[in-house]
Amino acid sequence: MKRSWAVPIFLLSPFLASSCTAADDLNEYGAPDSDLKFSISFSDALTDEAQDGRLILVVSKQTEGEPRFQTGGGPTGQQVFGIDVDGWAPGAEAVIDDDVFGFPLEGLGLIPAGDYTVQAILNRYETFARSDGHTVKLPPDRGEGQQWARKPGNFYSAPQRVSIDPAGGGTVEMVLDQEIPEITPPEDTEWVKHVRIRSELLSEFWGTDMYLGAHVLLPAGFDDHPEARYPLAIFHGHFPADFGGWRTEPPDPDLECTYSARFDWECYNRTQQELAYQLYQDWTSPDFPRMLVIEVQHPTPYYDDSYAVNSENNGPYGDAITYELIPYIEEQFRGIGEGWARFTYGGSTGGWEALAVQIMYPDEYNGAYGACPDPIDFRAYELVNIYEDQNAYKIDRDWGTTYRPAHRDWLGHITSTIEQENHLESVLASRGRSGGQWDIWQAVYSPVAEDGYPAPIWDRMTGEIDKDVAEYWKENYDLRYIMERDWDTIGPKLRGKIHIYVGDMDNYYLNNAVYLAEEFLENTTDPYYAGEIDYGDRFEHCWNGDHDVSNAISRLRYVQMFGLDWAEEVWGRAPAGADLTSWRY
Repeated sequence: MKRSWAVPIFLLSPFLASSCTAADDLNEYGAPDSDLKFSISFSDALTDEAQDGRLILVVSKQTEGEPRFQTGGGPTGQQVFGIDVDGWAPGAEAVIDDDVFGFPLEGLGLIPAGDYTVQAILNRYETFARSDGHTVKLPPDRGEGQQWARKPGNFYSAPQRVSIDPAGGGTVEMVLDQEIPEITPPEDTEWVKHVRIRSELLSEFWGTDMYLGAHVLLPAGFDDHPEARYPLAIFHGHFPADFGGWRTEPPDPDLECTYSARFDWECYNRTQQELAYQLYQDWTSPDFPRMLVIEVQHPTPYYDDSYAVNSENNGPYGDAITYELIPYIEEQFRGIGEGWARFTYGGSTGGWEALAVQIMYPDEYNGAYGACPDPIDFRAYELVNIYEDQNAYKIDRDWGTTYRPAHRDWLGHITSTIEQENHLESVLASRGRSGGQWDIWQAVYSPVAEDGYPAPIWDRMTGEIDKDVAEYWKENYDLRYIMERDWDTIGPKLRGKIHIYVGDMDNYYLNNAVYLAEEFLENTTDPYYAGEIDYGDRFEHCWNGDHDVSNAISRLRYVQMFGLDWAEEVWGRAPAGADLTSWRY
């Protein structure tokens, strides 16, 4: 999970702002009619070929910076509209008018008259002819981790300041005449190597060349101990540009301080450098166990990572990572190459992935450390029980409606609702292609619909849940249910391997699913799971088990925390004759 959206709580209904307007003067979303429109085209200097994609318009109150970087669900997130374009020719007009759904305001007619900075960007799609017989149009990753605002190759316009008045109408003309440049990949260093392989499994599924990557941190003494074979620590999470939290030099004394609003921490960038250098010091100390650590790059056309499992919509990423990428890395860098010598760890999305691959490939991994995992029991899919609730967005009462929140702070202050976050993703793309959190869950967990895209778990406008889709999710990706259903088979293989940590004030209510999983693991497993579940009192997302320091610090110490823990535990789970000494020099 990566989102940190927060939306003004007064935006609880898409119809409140227009309640005083006559019904005949409203568009289908409840916004007042307006003759205002934006006429957008792209220059033939960029290409003479017609384009498919999502055309996104941002209307910003900010006077500095580019609007494409100012979107989001938080209080400072700016107004967004979006439409699909298919076969859009250079110079041709694409129109965003009052029929187009927007967020946070639902239509152009709701924008107050005034001066704004506007910018348009085209998230370009490619056509994939998949092996399952479906042909789909999706945005390929271009080395940026599925971020449409900075994806290489996307077309965009220069920001322009305009005066608009929805009541007065008029046309704002915009031209996309710039293209986001390519990204330079990181270079190898003494300690960190970069791997990229073509996946046969994924290429066959997608009908084109698909790649997996990883950043590999080598152990101290790697060159001096050619006889050593090493365990493999696999960090799961979002798309890493390079190996994170690693620095071989002391912090820069001239570093200009940057404030972290998330942690209310002055000069947090210096703290990050301090902890990155501390990792280097610990990593090279005599007492640290020697191992390989990798951060996996596995973006899909739907998101910045695949969730590391096989999926009808994403393809066989679980198999590709486990049976293609990991063996390749172990062969290249003298890994032990056996399941007992691998462990997984991560937080949020990575926490779910670490647990999921351990559960789904129990013989291939020997320990999972999942911090603040995305929902591991869909009876608590955040605050939605997809099996029993009829609507994801709201709870109907005898009188009125209560809207389900999606984000809170450590004192319970609510800053966004599930409806708001889903509506924003609906603006950024149709058919589950936004690259947002709710869309990737749907892309991973859902079956393929008739149109080739993920079957919606619920109606994106109304929140009505599809129970057939929910049942598919249950049988294939509800981790608690899968463990309970298959415990006779996988339970003995998971004994001692499951470790879960979460704050009891997780911003996304992820602790609720952990409570439900704990009820099964602690009370009904036979054999007993013999793992660990721990809660941080009043800790937010993403607490990872350290009671002594804040999330701001513990999130920068994953390697030390989980690497040392696993090295202590593996003695009791390694098979007879396992190499437990060559990597402990």
